[in-house]
Amino acid sequence: MNKGRLSRSILLGFFLSIALPIAGSNGEEPGAMVDGAGFTLYGTESIKGFDAGKVERDPICDRNKRPRIARVEPDEAKPGDKVVITGENFGTKECFHAVTFSAASNKPVDFKFMSDSVIEATVPEAKAGMSFVIIVAGGGSAQSKPVLIKSK
Repeated sequence: MNKGRLSRSILLGFFLSIALPIAGSNGEEPGAMVDGAGFTLYGTESIKGFDAGKVERDPICDRNKRPRIARVEPDEAKPGDKVVITGENFGTKECFHAVTFSAASNKPVDFKFMSDSVIEATVPEAKAGMSFVIIVAGGGSAQSKPVLIKSK
């Protein structure tokens, strides 16, 4: 046997020794190798049937309407103050996700969904200076013109 054939045989033996225990599984456990199917998620909880009632209750979010912020009032606020964000295509309460301020992007912002075009938000603790207000809705995200966050 020449060296090329020998090295291929060794590699093939190595790969088979790894693959056989996986392929030999009986398919009973989730995420197993099943003969003729490859890797499958058969048996996992997420795909064992569905609840028709839950599907009916899930919101339908319009991803075709990109949100837009027209203005943030007042455009100067301190941490803890409330601001009103107006615009369009904010979606429904179930489809609206978040409000953030760029000056405090890692801090959660309390907000109240008022309508498809109005959100009320509380300015988070942030360093004084200019900041953008960013909203995330079902149709994407939008950023405001800069607003001034004053020191407390």
